[in-house]
Amino acid sequence: MTPAINLAKKKKIAHTIHQYEHDPRADSYGLEAAQVLGQDPSQVFKTLLFCMNGEAKSLAVAVIPVDQKLNLKLAAKAAKAKKADMADPDIAQKTTGYVVGGISPLGQKKVLPTFIHQSALDKATICVSAGKRGLEIELAPRDLAALTRGQFAELCI
Repeated sequence: MTPAINLAKKKKIAHTIHQYEHDPRADSYGLEAAQVLGQDPSQVFKTLLFCMNGEAKSLAVAVIPVDQKLNLKLAAKAAKAKKADMADPDIAQKTTGYVVGGISPLGQKKVLPTFIHQSALDKATICVSAGKRGLEIELAPRDLAALTRGQFAELCI
């Protein structure tokens, strides 16, 4: 069990766990998950951390479809920051307690502002990392928002 799965269980959130053998040669963790699980890439979301206003430790979380790119201007706007940059991977790992490629928006060591791409609202369920490579948790977007205190926002062009 990971902190992400434990949180969903503790809060009695309906969810499904999907496990697969991660291929270390895969170009994209998220697209690999969608392909292996036979899911539409628009239903599988990746977790990205970004820093605000040039401060490496002032972090926020963006949860976006695996086939999309995070627009940093939109991320800054959602976070009410002047600018946003991608977080340093080492800082992201230390802050969340998860390894890159397996960072879950759920059960992170530190509660961070979380923004979920608004396209999630069009889906009954979405998949996000469950806290390690090769492990996904499927749940309702509004449940994800409730568990992370997340907000829905436009994050991609």
